[in-house]
Amino acid sequence: MDDVKDLQEQKIPLKLLKDTNVDPTDYDCMIVIAIRASNGYLSAPCYQEFLPILTDVRNHDDYFDKDGGFVLLPPQHKIRRLVYSPVGPVNRDYDDVRRFRDAAYKGLKRGLRAGAQKPIVIIPTVGHYATQYQFYDVATVLGVYEAIYTPLENRERGTEFVDKVRHVSFVNFANEQRERDVIKLCEAIERGRNVARDIGGSDPERMSSIKIVPYVCSLFEGTSIKVEVIDDKEVIKRDFPCLAIVDRGSLERHSARIIFLTYEPPGEAEVDTTLCLIGKGVTYDTGGADVKAGGIMAGMHRDKCGAAAVAGFFLTLDILKPKGLRVFGALPLVRNSIGPDMYVADELVTARSGVRVRVGNTDAEGRMQMVDSLCYFREKILSENHPNPQLFTIATLTGHACLAAGEYSIIMDNGPARKEQLSRKIQEAGEKIGDLFDVSTIRREDYEFNKGKSEYEDILQCNNLPSSRTPRGHQIPAAFLLQVSGLDKNGLDSDKPIAFSHIDIAASSGPFPGIPSGSPIPAFALHYLVSRQLVDP
Repeated sequence: MDDVKDLQEQKIPLKLLKDTNVDPTDYDCMIVIAIRASNGYLSAPCYQEFLPILTDVRNHDDYFDKDGGFVLLPPQHKIRRLVYSPVGPVNRDYDDVRRFRDAAYKGLKRGLRAGAQKPIVIIPTVGHYATQYQFYDVATVLGVYEAIYTPLENRERGTEFVDKVRHVSFVNFANEQRERDVIKLCEAIERGRNVARDIGGSDPERMSSIKIVPYVCSLFEGTSIKVEVIDDKEVIKRDFPCLAIVDRGSLERHSARIIFLTYEPPGEAEVDTTLCLIGKGVTYDTGGADVKAGGIMAGMHRDKCGAAAVAGFFLTLDILKPKGLRVFGALPLVRNSIGPDMYVADELVTARSGVRVRVGNTDAEGRMQMVDSLCYFREKILSENHPNPQLFTIATLTGHACLAAGEYSIIMDNGPARKEQLSRKIQEAGEKIGDLFDVSTIRREDYEFNKGKSEYEDILQCNNLPSSRTPRGHQIPAAFLLQVSGLDKNGLDSDKPIAFSHIDIAASSGPFPGIPSGSPIPAFALHYLVSRQLVDP
């Protein structure tokens, strides 16, 4: 573990201002993020001195309010670089808070290309849009932070590859209390997202199942997060058989691991909510025997972004330390490899729950490697009587989700979760912070589709088609998780109902090539933590 001691998550290079009197020697670029309105630019008072210059540029550049740009200020200004990054329209039916995030990201990136290392970012003034965009400042700060993430491999190469900026600061919050709350929340979210990017975005050798373990253990050493690692093959085979069957084709250096994380709230306050988060951690997905052919295997190191998001959310938890919330997490880690011992279609396996499963397609490994951990948490909830349990699987699971939702996460509830409107609540939180969800529905056809087709099996894992060519291709796996974990027995008709929601982040986990998004950490933070931590806007 010592070799990763100095490679903890990337810290946020934030320089806090004591007041709005900016010392120009501390900064080398002004990043102006503003809404263009009919009565002129809306922004901070400290921005007004630049208004005549930007107005003049605007009068000579018809696209300045659309594209923004770099402006070299006259010599009398001690900070010569200025980047204007317009938010654009925010009042149309289809506008959302991502306008602020995108403007911040674009503005910071342009400043970096201009050579800035010590930018100061002017938060926009929203005026009468404050009610509609109550977390616009959070989205803006997160957009800036997203632009300065440095991949783990680059940080490990040496200091010249590490910091994109020396420090970054923000001005023009509504008030000092709001500034403190927003910065605290954004730092907690971003550090969590950086962990998700480290794990999810790093290559399949740097973040193999075995190498993820010391990273996570080092990350949480001395924190409020308890870490338990299962690495015994016989234990995994006995207690997590559906994970073990996927693991069978991997060499020893890629053998499966399960990391369990636990957050217990501080103090003596009564716990009112229990979260259980299971993240898909397929460190590389070849498709197995049903190999991903035709050039579609590239990028499959990102099939661990669900587990990465769970690990990142636990860092956010540790930083904010919410009261009254207990959280359990599971990171089942495995490589879906090709080899003489790999699992194949037609095999039968008895899941932890006792359900007999026939393999239909080895490229449907995600539901297999998560389902026993989901069953484990079901048993834990029932035996230990944890209050208000809410279970989630988070996974880059199906190509069908990408076709159905574009770049958004898809969330779907079982009956008890739907009764609590969990999907709608998380969707609303995501809308406020720019981490967007589409809500889907698990229906009877999905359960029927999975039923065994012969006397040999209870459940058919998958048909032999890709999800993108299967009607209801992202809902069917959600039903499988319910049926094989035993949670279908804890529906609305049960005397012990358990809320369960499945989140497919195949579309929202970030572009490839590119940097992972860290979704759904922001939406979860806003829904579960802000009411316990952040003052009202």
